[in-house]
Amino acid sequence: MALGTVAMAAAAQKLGEVVVTGKKPLIEERVDRTIYNADVDKTTAGGDATDVLKRVPLLSVDLDGNVSLRGSSNIRVLINNKPSTIAASSVADALKQIPADQIQTVEVITSPSAKYDAEGSGGIINIVTKSDNLRGGSLGINTSAGMRASNLGLNGNYRNGKFGVSLGGFGRTSYNQPGSFENTQNSISLTNGDRTTVEQSADTRRRDAFGRYTLGLTYDFDKHNSLAGSLAYGVRNSDNYQDGLLSRIGTNGGSLTANSLRDVVSTNQSNTIDASLNFTHTYQTEQRELSILTLFSRNNQTNNFTNSVFDPSDLSKGKYLGQLGNDNNSYNQESTAQLDYQTPTVKNQLLELGAKDIVRRVSSDYSYFYDPSLQPPAGSASLNNSFLYRQNITAAYATYTIGLPKGFTLKPGARFEYTTISADFTNNKGVLTNTAIPNYGVLVPSVNFSRKLQNGNVLKLSYNRRIQRPSLQFLNPNVQASNPLNASAGNPTLRPEYTNNYELGYSTTVKQKVNLNLTAFMRNTTGAIQTVRVPLPDSLNPNHIQGALLSTFRNAGTENAYGGSFFAGPTRVSSRSMPAPMYTMPCCATTMKASSITPATRAL
Repeated sequence: MALGTVAMAAAAQKLGEVVVTGKKPLIEERVDRTIYNADVDKTTAGGDATDVLKRVPLLSVDLDGNVSLRGSSNIRVLINNKPSTIAASSVADALKQIPADQIQTVEVITSPSAKYDAEGSGGIINIVTKSDNLRGGSLGINTSAGMRASNLGLNGNYRNGKFGVSLGGFGRTSYNQPGSFENTQNSISLTNGDRTTVEQSADTRRRDAFGRYTLGLTYDFDKHNSLAGSLAYGVRNSDNYQDGLLSRIGTNGGSLTANSLRDVVSTNQSNTIDASLNFTHTYQTEQRELSILTLFSRNNQTNNFTNSVFDPSDLSKGKYLGQLGNDNNSYNQESTAQLDYQTPTVKNQLLELGAKDIVRRVSSDYSYFYDPSLQPPAGSASLNNSFLYRQNITAAYATYTIGLPKGFTLKPGARFEYTTISADFTNNKGVLTNTAIPNYGVLVPSVNFSRKLQNGNVLKLSYNRRIQRPSLQFLNPNVQASNPLNASAGNPTLRPEYTNNYELGYSTTVKQKVNLNLTAFMRNTTGAIQTVRVPLPDSLNPNHIQGALLSTFRNAGTENAYGGSFFAGPTRVSSRSMPAPMYTMPCCATTMKASSITPATRAL
């Protein structure tokens, strides 16, 4: 049947907007690191970086906020790939100054390539904070208050054309932290075999206040050239009280006799300035980049204590004997200039080259004061001194990343660092003494190998050599004797540790719901820095109290650590749910071969 000509008209219908979204996984595996996408996990909102790191694979955080990576606390903490002197002085304090809401990712670099500084024998933790590149401005304020702590946070961004500015701040104060402690210490004299028991107890109180404030500026000259600067200021104040610190001493199983009764007030204050300026030039060729970084960081600390001493025969503190105390002002300063260049060579291959110079200065001025009734006998060692430690590090590196067929990636590299050191002491009479510390160079190789299997699982094998230079905490020779039976002091003649790391890792996802990470590792450390407890020298113990010990640090010998870790956690976390469980179970065995250390007393 013929229908003839059939007229047809075009018609269009506007459909609703179609949005395709992809969710970022909670955990990602790279050839040399594990990445935890903290911005995906909303359950840590309102906390600080300590709360975030508790949920990161391979990391452990104790009750005091101290972080360890597979059982090792010798780690290097970076903030946006940059070091900070507050992290060098105290990782726990640094983490408390970073709000969880501002953290985008946490990178756990167990096998750092040669591009990174050789420091951190246990590995590197890089905390990357959020940045906003959208046009316009935003400002957010969050606060909370409780019976023991209060928080205040500030986060703002503004961008218009080529110029951008960001402002962030976080502060916390904690109070009402009462407690108590009891401690028993046994030691045996290697000279005459006498066994000494020391028992101590006290009621404790603590108050803390800290904050960190940052200002960031960026300017894009054109699509290939940009300049970024940042300025951060952090502050921390902590007051610790030990009320009725009672020390009792007994020898060879005899009854314990009250030896000392005092109230102790310890004040720890610090402020930190971090300033950086970074120029980046990119090329037409993808992945080709040149960057120049300058960085200045300084941490000032004041650590004082005052002891109010009472007659121990009257536990009601009815007989006041006087006061003694210690004032210690110190700083840790670091200036850095760094040049990095990377370029692809052939398909799936990348060459990275760079050079860096670090200038460090560590200073500590310390003095003791006594009421007349507590003055040490004539001839006792003077505890008043000034210490200046200088350290310069010059480094160069090269790495080469090779993408191979069937999901293989190989990344070899080498870094050379040369360190020059000097240390000076000035006593209370102005006499200058120079301590000779040899300069040294170290070659740090690294090899990272990984394969991504067809099912998405990742197998990793790596080797690297690391160095751990002693920080201010280990170097400061100030004798901290707020507890007269357990004094402590640093050792300015410490040498660095050298560690060879070997690692085998496997990562998988079970039914797209659970991340599993299995790792086996071995660490061999020479020149291991260990705490050594020796009898308090007579010059510091004029009353010859038995059982009084001094804790200090020495390069004690060789340490071998073998172990593994297991991590399990969900692939995704809902902001409406309770915090999802994360399980990290490090397990290791350590053997120690000590060098010749022969204290007159052995602590049990």
